[in-house]
Amino acid sequence: ATEDAVVTARLRQAGAVFVGKTNLHEFAFGTTTEDSGFGLAHNPVDATRSPGGSSGGSAIAIATGMSLGTVGTDTGGSIRIPAAACGIVGLKPGWGEISASGVVPLSRQLDHVGPLATCVADAWIQYNVMLPADQQLSEMPQAAPLKGLRLGVPAGYLFDRLDAEVERAVTATIERLRAAGAIVTDVAIPHATEMAAIYLHLVFGDAAEYHARTLLSRPQDYTPNVRLRLEMARYVLAEDYVRALRGKAVIAREVDGALDGVDALVLPALAIPAPPIGAATVPVKGGPESVRALMLRCTQPFNLSGHPAISLPCGATHDGLPIGLQLAGHKGQTPALVRAALAVERAIAQAR
Repeated sequence: ATEDAVVTARLRQAGAVFVGKTNLHEFAFGTTTEDSGFGLAHNPVDATRSPGGSSGGSAIAIATGMSLGTVGTDTGGSIRIPAAACGIVGLKPGWGEISASGVVPLSRQLDHVGPLATCVADAWIQYNVMLPADQQLSEMPQAAPLKGLRLGVPAGYLFDRLDAEVERAVTATIERLRAAGAIVTDVAIPHATEMAAIYLHLVFGDAAEYHARTLLSRPQDYTPNVRLRLEMARYVLAEDYVRALRGKAVIAREVDGALDGVDALVLPALAIPAPPIGAATVPVKGGPESVRALMLRCTQPFNLSGHPAISLPCGATHDGLPIGLQLAGHKGQTPALVRAALAVERAIAQAR
């Protein structure tokens, strides 16, 4: 690169010290950080497991103490997925809050830029300086009171394919929040079952457009799996892409509706613990399920809708793999989401 991306320039201007570049799934086109020109990445908790992706290296750098903060991009969960898999915090701001100028796109419709950190407060500090100067807040948000905090649980599709240990940890955390005074109600996203198809058409269509010339002139420069996805993406029809755009608008309205009357939605960040490296499927509720589909399942709604969302640790499996809880907030109200996340983070810490 000959110049900094806008987000990099803002961090540098604020005094951030850049210690290096981190690995990621090539062109952010994956959820495991296995397909990379710099080699596959390993989960710092268990080296036989994926760290998640696409911003896997960003999460590893935090989890191993190499850095206090890193930058990631999130098109379908690529900040929140590795944050959950590695046991750290990942904040996806609302769409367009943080400039993506200078960032190589995967899907301009869905790409978000945001921070990864050890805790919610550190994620906020980075997020705040990533904003334009006239939008930055001078003070750190304070934790919202848990008593009276209104939380919506989007039951159904986003809970019906969870690993048993993830389901137990997330459910226990929600009940703990209820016991502490939070008002917890079930809410609905009626067309949630269509999100995966909507998402894939948009991502494949946008990626095919961006990479069209390079894929023809330098196909050998792509890793095999990413090249295959891009070759498949060339066959997305214009009518299907337009239909997906309409579906995206429907999901955005339905997430708005789910948030009507609550302060935030609460759900898993990742449906499964970090999967074994190279696994295409994992067993969930008695049958094999696609790793890629499961890793995107709980996060992609808020890329389609553009709402801010954050992942924070809420427990671990019997063999120590991290489990992430996700909160999603109202558009234009990321500070309010952070206040809720600070309260939830404190409640989780107090229960340990």
